[in-house]
Amino acid sequence: MKFGIIGVGNIGSVLAEKLVNNGYDVKIADVRGIERLEGKDVVGERVSVEDVVKDIDVLIASIPLHALPSIKSIVSKVSEEVIVVDTSNYYPERDTQIEEIEKGMVESVWVSKQLGRPIIKTFNNLLALTLKNGGTAKGTDGRIAITVAGDRDDQKKVIMDIVSELGFDSVDSGSLSESWRQQPGTPAYCTELTKDELMEALKKANKEKSPRMREKVMKSFLSATADLSHEDVVRTNREIYNS
Repeated sequence: MKFGIIGVGNIGSVLAEKLVNNGYDVKIADVRGIERLEGKDVVGERVSVEDVVKDIDVLIASIPLHALPSIKSIVSKVSEEVIVVDTSNYYPERDTQIEEIEKGMVESVWVSKQLGRPIIKTFNNLLALTLKNGGTAKGTDGRIAITVAGDRDDQKKVIMDIVSELGFDSVDSGSLSESWRQQPGTPAYCTELTKDELMEALKKANKEKSPRMREKVMKSFLSATADLSHEDVVRTNREIYNS
């Protein structure tokens, strides 16, 4: 299986490394230009964004949500058989307010509309450090789980198998319209849960409440008087998102 990754941020870079370490062919690109990859510590074949979509089975878009419309013309060049994965999350402070999302459109539904094709939403509900270091062998007690949402069961199955290879249990979180349950502000978001715990967290999600909880967590992080450890971040997420 061959992967193309657009985005060399924390999640995109970690995914590239883990996929290569598992024996997959990986091309990686920066939407701003191949020159942006110079001097970066990234794993995989460095290519232009035009070349990253050639001869692949899975395309992973790992760029800020507000930038996703800019790659529509690139995504349109991949065949219908290519699985398109979106790892983004909506943060108004970074992405600027997007009217449709503010009015209740599910983030991933908005992304799918912008790209003009179905997507699989995953790798968005865990921290980059968790993705990098938190993987364990299948069957390990306490194995961390990742949500996988989408409208095509065949594509979800492929991605769920990949998730397991990378060291995590996977939870089918339903259709794309239900993927709000794994967005920022919900108990499933960046709380490092096991499969059973994650399934319960998805059930507890409150769509109307989640934007307030997202903002509450961000205010907590910004008001911290000292650098927060990874454990501090996870603990804060758990405390606030479950309140």
